[in-house]
Amino acid sequence: QVRLVASGRGLVQAGGSLRLSCAASGRIFRVGLMAWYRKAPGKQRELVARITTGVITNYPDSVKGRFTIARDNAKNTVALQMNSLKPEDTAVYYCNAQDHLNGADYWGRGTQVTISS
Repeated sequence: QVRLVASGRGLVQAGGSLRLSCAASGRIFRVGLMAWYRKAPGKQRELVARITTGVITNYPDSVKGRFTIARDNAKNTVALQMNSLKPEDTAVYYCNAQDHLNGADYWGRGTQVTISS
């Protein structure tokens, strides 16, 4: 089992920045891909950023150039730096890790991010 604990929730004005962090514990040797997802009211959960163990990243167009994901394999953490925030970035953000042995997904508790216009 892998436990993920996220931190960094907040209320920010449009154009501002916020950093989310997520710490993994437990059977961390099973952790492969790590990612951040978000879910806004009335919308489906969507991928925000993903990073491999080899630190290859990918982002959807909606956040590309504004969000940056980074991981520290030594500390078993993954962070999401969000810049130039927009009201449409308002959502509950979830940290995710994938078990590279069996493909199972582990999820942290969501953290609320609210962007005011």
